Amino acid sequence: MGAELRQLRSRIRSIKSTAKITRAQELIATSKITRAQARQTASGPYARQITRAVSALLTHNAHEDHPLLNRKTDASRVAVLLMTSDRGFCGGYNSNVLRAGRQLAELLAGEGKEPVYHVTGRRGVDNFLFNRRPLAGQWTGQSGEPSYAMAAEIGRLLVEAFETPTAEGGVGEVHVVFTQFVSMIAQRTTVHRILPLEVEEVEALPEGGPVASHDFEPSVGEVLDALIHQYVNGRIWNMLLESAASEHAARRQAMMAATENAQELIFKLSRRANEARQAEITNELSDIVGGANALAEAGGDRD
Repeated sequence: MGAELRQLRSRIRSIKSTAKITRAQELIATSKITRAQARQTASGPYARQITRAVSALLTHNAHEDHPLLNRKTDASRVAVLLMTSDRGFCGGYNSNVLRAGRQLAELLAGEGKEPVYHVTGRRGVDNFLFNRRPLAGQWTGQSGEPSYAMAAEIGRLLVEAFETPTAEGGVGEVHVVFTQFVSMIAQRTTVHRILPLEVEEVEALPEGGPVASHDFEPSVGEVLDALIHQYVNGRIWNMLLESAASEHAARRQAMMAATENAQELIFKLSRRANEARQAEITNELSDIVGGANALAEAGGDRD
């Protein structure tokens, strides 16, 4: 009985230590969510304004054309960008992204298209390396706090691949799998196509209303080219920030659940330890009472 009690107490100490770690991780993730949300919110106006600028430019200059706006006749190869995390302990965050990537690959294969993978985050990269799946691009070390420089590098690589003919190793489409931040307790894995672009037209002014006049330097085509490249970088940047906020929220939820489970397990083990201790005390009392009775009987026999 004593060995069982020692074992239970050792497990309780170990689980209490683990609970302290998960609680600390929960608090750290909570503090990081606020910063990640602030960065994501701050990037929103830029993304909206550059979208409006591109839309307005195309609406008022419908004759302008750009390679990033056109569907390719040959889209047999498709780039897929998966946004995962560098660290674990975030529940199903990474597995959901990888699962959505596999489902997208099955859908593309059904259309006769070959996926070409690009991955951000150490967890996603390790998964591809473990399964010996080729990667066309990988970026690690910034999933929790992504930089615009990394977004611009990803955008440049994907745009170059899209502008390259498929027969020469290019791609006909670019899809991104990321996690959309809905709330502190809800995150949604999302698949979005960013190339070729689909830009909504700006609503025209009422008939007879004033029409704004624009002058473009050096030309409409060059302005459009610069804006579209900035638009692609901005979309990737916003997706990275949403994924970062979702990662911290998912980690907070996972660590909160782990802490609650540890507390529940500690309660159950403590009850078992108390029962074992009570049984041990009962056995000791039984031995004492039995010994006293034996002594009393022995004394009576001598009398």
